[in-house]
Amino acid sequence: MNKREELEKLLNLLEEKILFLRQAKVTATDAAGIFSLNKQIEEAEAERSEIAQLIENVEAIACSEELYRALLKLGYREQVRSFLKFLKAESIGAFLIHGSLDYGQRWLLNRLVRQHVRFGTMGKMVRIQLDRIGRRRDISALWRELGGCVGLGRQHSPPDIAERVFHWWKTQNVILVFHGVDCMPEGYLQELLHDFWLPFASQARDVVSQTKFQLLMFLVDYEGCVDSQDTMFAEQLEPTWEPKIPIKLPTITPFCDRVLTDWIETVETEFDTLPLVEVINQIEDLAQVILDNSDNGVPELAISEICDLCGFNWYEERERWLKI
Repeated sequence: MNKREELEKLLNLLEEKILFLRQAKVTATDAAGIFSLNKQIEEAEAERSEIAQLIENVEAIACSEELYRALLKLGYREQVRSFLKFLKAESIGAFLIHGSLDYGQRWLLNRLVRQHVRFGTMGKMVRIQLDRIGRRRDISALWRELGGCVGLGRQHSPPDIAERVFHWWKTQNVILVFHGVDCMPEGYLQELLHDFWLPFASQARDVVSQTKFQLLMFLVDYEGCVDSQDTMFAEQLEPTWEPKIPIKLPTITPFCDRVLTDWIETVETEFDTLPLVEVINQIEDLAQVILDNSDNGVPELAISEICDLCGFNWYEERERWLKI
């Protein structure tokens, strides 16, 4: 029996209890008895209201989860395909996720990890918000932040940090996420890769056969300015590629009419309980409606519009959906 069925069973019992108490009140003659029955009815009705609200919440969560599963099938095909191609070759890798503002970089990050990384978010997750420290002129601010995040305090060198992460990786997945690399001066990103990732990935490459776990680093660019630094990244899986060379995933682009139309057809066939299905039947060209209300397919704005059509607020739901 699922949660909703349990709550509905309890709600039915309360309905029966309230009906019984009201019938008993009709035949009651003494004031004390009537008073007691009134209190019991009041308490039972309050409990009934609470249970009804819980059922409503369960339904909303279930619908939210259904919408989330549907949205995981929307767009980003090139980025997912490229990620899987590299991940199939190696269990160690660094990836640049990049695009213009509001193009859903964090959404894509969560999608890649939760859908395609073995063991998902289980294991060690280190998240660095570079918009807070990236514009400082001293690169040591980054090492202090990273050292603190891996439990070494704030006075440790890149080799010390790499050794701690390397130790973790022997027994579990390790995922490093640098949000906002667009906030870093170009030289800082080069130092991060040269002083931390390259020697670290080279060391890990030598012992990769001794562990089943994955070691991944994500560099998330929210303004689309890092991808111009082509010499740092690989784009194709060449025979000479090694995990120490970061991968630039394809630039995130707007959702076009075809992408939205294909997704709407998927929703109709696979997610027929979503409120969006009713909207599909009412609006002749839903894809165009989404485009018109998302600055012609800006991904996050399009997702927000879809959430609105389903009766949800994207800004509230993303806090539930996005854990990385």
